[in-house]
Amino acid sequence: MNHNGNKSYRGKKWHQYNRGRNSTNSRGINKRPNVIRMSTVDAAPEVTGPYKGWKLYHSEEYKEGSDTERKVKAVEGYIQKYKSTFDLTSMLKNYLYIDLKHIISDEEFTTSWPTFSEEITNEPRFTLDCMGLAVYETFSAEEKVSVRPMNHDIILPLANLKMSYYKKLVTIRGTVIRVGSPGLICKSMAFECSSCRGTQALIQPQGVYTVPASCPSCRAFGKFEALQSSPFTITVDFQVAKVQETQAQGVAGSIPKSVEVEFVSDLVGIASPGDLISVTGIVQVRGEQKDDNRKGARLMQLYIEAVAVHNQRTLNHPTLTFTLKDYYAIQEIHSSDNVFQLLVQSLCPSIFGHEILKAGFILGLMGGTEIENGSRCNPHLLVVGDPGLGKSQLLQAATLAAPRGVYVCGNACTASGLTVSLTRSEGAGFTLEAGSLVLADRGICSVDELDKLGGSGQGALLEAMEQGTVSVARGGVVCRLAAAPTILAAANPAQGHYDRSKTVSENLRMSAALLSRFDLVFILLDRPDEHMDALLSNHVLGLHMGEKSINLNESHVYKSRPMIRKNNRNLSDRLKLQEGQDFHPLPLVLLRKYIAYSRKYVHPTLSEEASKVLKEFFLRLRSTQQSSTNGPPVTTRQLEACIRLTQARARVNLREEATLEDAEDVVNIMEHSLKDTLFDELGNIQMTRSVHGSGMSARNQVKKFIGILTQRASKSGKSIFTRAELCSLHRAHNLGGDSATLIDALHVHGYLLQKEPNIFKILTV
Repeated sequence: MNHNGNKSYRGKKWHQYNRGRNSTNSRGINKRPNVIRMSTVDAAPEVTGPYKGWKLYHSEEYKEGSDTERKVKAVEGYIQKYKSTFDLTSMLKNYLYIDLKHIISDEEFTTSWPTFSEEITNEPRFTLDCMGLAVYETFSAEEKVSVRPMNHDIILPLANLKMSYYKKLVTIRGTVIRVGSPGLICKSMAFECSSCRGTQALIQPQGVYTVPASCPSCRAFGKFEALQSSPFTITVDFQVAKVQETQAQGVAGSIPKSVEVEFVSDLVGIASPGDLISVTGIVQVRGEQKDDNRKGARLMQLYIEAVAVHNQRTLNHPTLTFTLKDYYAIQEIHSSDNVFQLLVQSLCPSIFGHEILKAGFILGLMGGTEIENGSRCNPHLLVVGDPGLGKSQLLQAATLAAPRGVYVCGNACTASGLTVSLTRSEGAGFTLEAGSLVLADRGICSVDELDKLGGSGQGALLEAMEQGTVSVARGGVVCRLAAAPTILAAANPAQGHYDRSKTVSENLRMSAALLSRFDLVFILLDRPDEHMDALLSNHVLGLHMGEKSINLNESHVYKSRPMIRKNNRNLSDRLKLQEGQDFHPLPLVLLRKYIAYSRKYVHPTLSEEASKVLKEFFLRLRSTQQSSTNGPPVTTRQLEACIRLTQARARVNLREEATLEDAEDVVNIMEHSLKDTLFDELGNIQMTRSVHGSGMSARNQVKKFIGILTQRASKSGKSIFTRAELCSLHRAHNLGGDSATLIDALHVHGYLLQKEPNIFKILTV
């Protein structure tokens, strides 16, 4: 046969196989079902019955009145009924979202297709093809349209993803920890026979390169050449990501569960590392064969073929959903007499005292109002102090109370573990793996043992704390990822005990640039106090003996006696529990719900009264340090910190406008923080003692007096002195100043312990 005849013969054979004439030989090789005719745009080559796109979705022959046609018509009726409600802008990208809850609630549709809810879960591919064909025919599409199902009820925890869900439709929710480079995957490949030059198209299952067994034209088992430029070779965009369960979903002590998700077509590029996404897809299995001479075991791996993805990047705390009971509980909390006190006392109730510190943590969990292209809205907090005061326990409690929280320890964390790591994937591209800052984006990142973090790790925090991003420039890859969490950090002094004569920077041996980014810095000192020590011991013993002043297992909402607020009481007194007060802390789940609700729905602004208070406080601080020669420690960052904290204080009471009371509470907390960082040994503020300050304090007489007392105690063998003896030593060495004031200051700052009204014990020996 001549060349022209041979070409005509191949075209005839191609048309026959396209019409679905399937056969199977004695070897069980299915030769003809994979032989298809497709164009580069997936357009149907011919009209099959009343459906021109039948061959795009179904390999079976069209039969009038078949079960498949009945289901397609049911979907067509539903689409015609609610045609005006569909968002047709997505049709430009060849996909359409359909609400599964809405379609199941339609009685007319469920009557026509009563088994839809079961088939969409157990036979998702066939069901989605029927829905896609209905959309294709209803809107007269020119290209193949994919259906993206929404509101799939089955939210499957990743820990429960087993082989029993193979080929079923599931919905998972988690954090993207790794994203591969976008590539191409071949859906069908055209091959040319080396004998007769006949052409056939073969489907490539799961992108695995598959060569035809024989030629349909000459029946020869010869070599075949892949035609990559053929119009029947179809490739689509492809990307692989890894989704990990959130910290709240995981089990303590176990490795977080993760699963790979494959994105194709328009879903490519929809997720970035650190994003919280909900993936609806079909569970598939991928096999890997060992590459050796002997027969190796086939390793099977579950993965999800995504059909719909909902990226929750724009939401503050999307990991929590609210039920009607949650709204009632939030309303009851909001109607409490003192909401701020309730939240403060409910945060880690096993830790006694530290009301101002807990108040700062609550404001950090709430956060400020986000402004587009504005300064950051997330405040950062640092707790510095002696070991054994509960800093780590408070950090863990704050992480659990946050709707999205990540806890890391500085002595076991690297710079790439904090930010992002770049690794070369199996292909030619790179893979981005998110670190703790990226995973905690728009949430809480608790960094314990910040002083143990290496220099590179501390430097990695700088950009994330101020700009809210993490930049990558390695191996020719330059990109920027969103990383705007609230940093709650704890650190121990370098000498083991905090030295009041040194600045915070000297105690921690930390860079000034990093310390200046913290809005609040709290100093916790282990000061001996007989009254407070007695209360603390009673509290701890009561927890272990079961005689708890606060019931940690109560599930009902806070109920307390009405409290009359007095204007002359400071914030610390108002946050403390009163004697005889009936108090029940909030359960952790409910506390997390309240914080998530306030961050999601409440966006307060400053009132004129609040702005005036913050302005006066800022100007007062600036005027105090005008004579400083070492640079002002109070800058615009402190004013912005006050604004963020005031907005967070308004969120505590679910107010859309920050009031005068909110600003006064924030000023009280800021003064407490500044008192710790800027006050010297005598309790006087020194603006030169900034967190990035100037070294040893100028009050040398304090150090001299402590040295004199230490020397006298060593010689005499006693550490207890009367007030008269202390005053006599002060006059004998001509230290200057008032001896009574110096003795009281040493007692307040923990150098002396007052045993009786006029008897003191030195604590530095």
